Amino acid sequence: MVELKTDREIDEMRAAGRVVARALAAVREAARVGVSLLDLDRVARGVLREAGATSPFLGYRPQFAPVPFPGVVCASVNDAIVHGIPDGYRLRDGDLVSMDCGAKLGGWVGDAAVSFTVGRARPADLRLIETSQAALAAGIAAAVPGNRIGDIAHAVGTVCRAAGYGVPDGFGGHGVGRSMHEDPGVPNEGPPGRGVKLRPGMVLAIEPMLIAGGTDDYRCDGDGWTLRTVDGSRAAHSEHTVAITAEGPRILTAP
Repeated sequence: MVELKTDREIDEMRAAGRVVARALAAVREAARVGVSLLDLDRVARGVLREAGATSPFLGYRPQFAPVPFPGVVCASVNDAIVHGIPDGYRLRDGDLVSMDCGAKLGGWVGDAAVSFTVGRARPADLRLIETSQAALAAGIAAAVPGNRIGDIAHAVGTVCRAAGYGVPDGFGGHGVGRSMHEDPGVPNEGPPGRGVKLRPGMVLAIEPMLIAGGTDDYRCDGDGWTLRTVDGSRAAHSEHTVAITAEGPRILTAP
């Protein structure tokens, strides 16, 4: 069931979204050659703690997962697409990092992700990241009353495919509210004009995931969480929590 939020509730979700934005900004600032993924997780934990927020990621265990998620960020490096577990890996020059973070504040959840490079960036990585951001922007632009979920999916997928990138099948965005994952699902590709009709008060996480090699194939690490490209090519992930309003899309996790 799709839950519609009131204007006041959307304002409260914006407060959670600001915490997410601050956490991602702090993590990106701290990401340097030699810094570990655990170090970055600790940075995000500090931001959440200071804001009086909790993490919807920490301890989360969906049906597919063999163990609860141990971090407050998903830290995915190079060929990792999403759901990377923060560990002792130390960042290297030229790494492509995708960071996904959530915060729960006042009973409401915000969820966002950003991809960036560390040290000297490869031009191909910058293009991949820029395309993920363009796909996200296209999806957000389609998030208006009267459109349908398929219009968001089509907008995202069109940008990804036009650039020659792959889109991992079966993974995409979702509704957000008092829980991190709510109805409806938001695919990253599909025909326009189909699916749930968008109405003011709906809040969605729109999150393109791109595979540089152009295939849609992925595999799961032995940890049961980390998704990687099969061909070893790099991946990027961009995400915002977005409210559907009569005035247009409102990005709740913007800085």
